[in-house]
Amino acid sequence: MYMEAYKRWLAYPLCDEALTKELQAIEGDEEQIKDRFAVALKFGTAGLRGVLGAGTNRMNVYVVRQATQGLANWVKTQGGKQLVAISYDSRINSDVFAKEAASVLCANGIAVRIYDALMPVPALSFATRYYGANAGIMVTASHNPAKYNGYKAYGPDGCQMTDEAADIVYAEIQNTDILEGAKWMPFEQGLEQGLIQYVGDDCKEALYDAIKACQVRPGLCKTAGLKLVYSPLNGSGLVPVTRILADIGIDDITIVPEQQYPDGNFPTCPYPNPEIFEALKLGLELATKTGADLMLATDPDADRVGIAMKCPDGSYELVSGNEVGVLLLDYIAAGRIEKGTMPKNPVAVKSLVSTPLADAVAQSYGVEMRNVLTGFKWIGDQIARLENDGEVERFILGFEESYGYLAGPYVRDKDAVVGSMLICEMAAYYRSIGSSIKERLEAIYAKYGRYLNKVDSFEFPGLSGMDKMAGIMAGLRSDPPAEIGGYKIVKAVDYKNTAETGLPAANVLVYTLEGGATVIVRPSGTEPKIKTYFTTLGKDLAEAQAQKDALAAALKPLFS
Repeated sequence: MYMEAYKRWLAYPLCDEALTKELQAIEGDEEQIKDRFAVALKFGTAGLRGVLGAGTNRMNVYVVRQATQGLANWVKTQGGKQLVAISYDSRINSDVFAKEAASVLCANGIAVRIYDALMPVPALSFATRYYGANAGIMVTASHNPAKYNGYKAYGPDGCQMTDEAADIVYAEIQNTDILEGAKWMPFEQGLEQGLIQYVGDDCKEALYDAIKACQVRPGLCKTAGLKLVYSPLNGSGLVPVTRILADIGIDDITIVPEQQYPDGNFPTCPYPNPEIFEALKLGLELATKTGADLMLATDPDADRVGIAMKCPDGSYELVSGNEVGVLLLDYIAAGRIEKGTMPKNPVAVKSLVSTPLADAVAQSYGVEMRNVLTGFKWIGDQIARLENDGEVERFILGFEESYGYLAGPYVRDKDAVVGSMLICEMAAYYRSIGSSIKERLEAIYAKYGRYLNKVDSFEFPGLSGMDKMAGIMAGLRSDPPAEIGGYKIVKAVDYKNTAETGLPAANVLVYTLEGGATVIVRPSGTEPKIKTYFTTLGKDLAEAQAQKDALAAALKPLFS
């Protein structure tokens, strides 16, 4: 089957000469052919994501056209404006794929609003809502290595597409011939006919205004003298982040020169993820050199932000996504209470794999904490519910441990731009009162206990990887463990059991251990990985770390 598909592609007059050359180069190499054609990239709620190249199991023009035809078929059943918003980041071929998607949509009679330059995920979510679009498309592979690209689909609410809609789109994709099934017209023709229009300045400015409205202490940054080092990691964050920071009064910004401008090859960090040290290394060196108060980095599609804080001895310490989420919750709640801007019955939302320390902090400020499934669309769903009840102002913060934050209801996905603004405002505030983020974090730990949250990942590459992951999860369900690392399991929750959780079914297992530690096992929705999330609580960091190490060592054989 895959050999037939390969031969068809090889004989077809492909529009991209590089794809033809790639196919010619693998002629006779059955493993390489099988890798590209044995399966097709699956369209799910996270859209598509894969390695760039030729074939059905790669990201290329034809896979994008086929996916967009499937999306167009769904849009045509939705009524409304028959409009789709499109944005893209700095990855290789992101601009090409965005224009190809626009070309398919307008050939189907669907109007398009596309950004005239790369813009991040929150800008796409905002434009989808601003223009009343039926759907949105973001061309990105988030923080994956340079050889990847992807395609995220959004619903009319600006949230990533629901499972039901994604299933319909996927069925339509499967009924569309990959090489010839998509309708298509040249992008320029779509512009001439008025079917394709660029996102207007009114939309861009409305987004910036919505972000700035999330300030807790407006005007504070103008006089606080915050010194910042910032890296967009060669992605889409440069323009929106520096614009917002300038608008709120932060002008002492040193940008990491090697990572300043868009470059899909990510030459300085093979894995452009602000969660990892390698991506922040150049920024940390620059922060040390300049004596910055804070080092901040956004990922390529600028929906995640990572930071390093300055310690009293002048060194810099990376801050985890859980810690930043807790710090922001603490800062927003305290600041809004002080300023009299805290809504009645405030609500914060986090993913269930994020730290329970946030639940304790929320409770101390009288904030209702809602725990939802992993994936920011579930946080967006909670905002939508508040909006439907006429209570959207109750929402003060949503966060995930994977460095995603949102502090307003203007979009329905994580936003590194508002995250960057509030982190800088928070740092500026603590600086202005003679303190620091580091001191505040230590004070939180002193009050609530030394929580430690760590994530280990186990990779399962290749065509058999997904089967192996499924087998491991099935084994944990059929033969559940009674203890982990000598700690008795006092409660086990299977999130596939909706009657038990009250949430939609999810492939997640949560173990609560004697003494209060938790272990969560969850396969990634976008990568061939099983993730294990550990939360331990000790009298100090060493004690919490020792328990985590014991738990991780006990689990490791299960994933080998």
